[in-house]
Amino acid sequence: MVARVSAALAPDGDGLDDDARYPTLTEAGRRMLQRLREHPAAPIYRNQSGNRLTAADLDALRKFEQATLSAPVRSTPDGEPEWLQAFVEQTFSEVPHFRALGPPPPSFEELPTTSRADLAADIARFVPDAVPIDRLINFRTTGTTGHPLLIASHPQVAARYLVFHKRALKRFGIELRHGRDQVGVVLLGMQQRCFTYVSVTPQMDESGLAKINLHPDDWRDPADRARYLDALEPEVVAGDPISFTTLLDLPVTLRPRALVSVSMALSPALRERLEHRFRCPVLDIYSMNEVGPIAVFDARAGGHVLLQPRLHVEILDPQGRALPPGERGEIVVSGGFNFCLPLLRYRTGDFGALSFEGEVPVIRGLSGRRPLRYRNVQGAWFNNIDISHALARVPMSRYAFHQAADGELQLSLAPGELDLADDACAALQPLFGAQPIAVAVLQAQDKVLQYSSALVGAEAT
Repeated sequence: MVARVSAALAPDGDGLDDDARYPTLTEAGRRMLQRLREHPAAPIYRNQSGNRLTAADLDALRKFEQATLSAPVRSTPDGEPEWLQAFVEQTFSEVPHFRALGPPPPSFEELPTTSRADLAADIARFVPDAVPIDRLINFRTTGTTGHPLLIASHPQVAARYLVFHKRALKRFGIELRHGRDQVGVVLLGMQQRCFTYVSVTPQMDESGLAKINLHPDDWRDPADRARYLDALEPEVVAGDPISFTTLLDLPVTLRPRALVSVSMALSPALRERLEHRFRCPVLDIYSMNEVGPIAVFDARAGGHVLLQPRLHVEILDPQGRALPPGERGEIVVSGGFNFCLPLLRYRTGDFGALSFEGEVPVIRGLSGRRPLRYRNVQGAWFNNIDISHALARVPMSRYAFHQAADGELQLSLAPGELDLADDACAALQPLFGAQPIAVAVLQAQDKVLQYSSALVGAEAT
């Protein structure tokens, strides 16, 4: 079974037509795809993707949304959620990695923790036996550790993200309305190389969805960026602090009902600038590719409010011991909505304290991934994701990249991988030219602060 899952998860091209990418596509949906692709100001779309949702999937999603939007998050300061023990037993029974450990221990806190390194070593061993491999999909993530990772997923799992974004929006009094012949969401990137595509969302009556890259190289005319966004009039614009910083510089007139920031930490100053410019709430969602949307920041609650009813959150100390409410440590999660990748005591590598606003569990003082830019000697800025892409083909297990206040660069590699330094520096040359890159030995054993900078202007603020 593991070998068959590995083959199913092997990355390959799309190779499909619209009927295969969108099994329930109507004529209205076709018109929307044509509008997104063929608008005179449209970008150069580099990729193709689709929802791959069948009629049966949509029926299951409607039931999932109905149950999830009304379900409370049952993390409590004095115990484990009622569903957790059955989840542990099922996971140990159906998932090869955990089954190999023998029977589950008597206490949940005796379970060993897992990390991104475990998933990267053999993701197929974390996929349950019962998952049909003919519907498996995958996507690659580099993240903030040095462990490239394929995530096992499914069309229904990908579509479930919308439910948790609806839950987050509802907290701010927003219920999505855009449907047929309207654009629901535009996803923004700002990278030298970015996966871009168009799609429709059948759960919202085939409203349009576009993933675009604001980097000028993806446009026939850089001025088309503002023209295209204004023409689409999306209900929601999603991105990260770096793409939103670029958006602020564009002469757009669009008025979305909300901006949704994911993937990186959003500074209060940038949130205020965005709210002032676009006159709408800006949601800072703590999300991971392995887990999906975990929490949304709410100043009224004093932190990030948990979103998933079936995600158990612990805070652990460096020795792996659970900490009481209010004490700061590493965020560790169990459960989740991805039935292709059930997680048990998964170390996120992020830090915070779990507290309670009444019965509402809140992560306070979240320290996640920070958005960073790097500058070359010609004065050009590069997103840290561009560095991830440049180094993607160098087989390093982990690395850290730092720019000093004077602009000097340092790449730190694991002790046994210093022989890869020349290849890594050569891969970075298209970004930094002939600028010297010092090589150092990486001291961290697992999770590292992959990107750091002391250069003024490196952080999006």
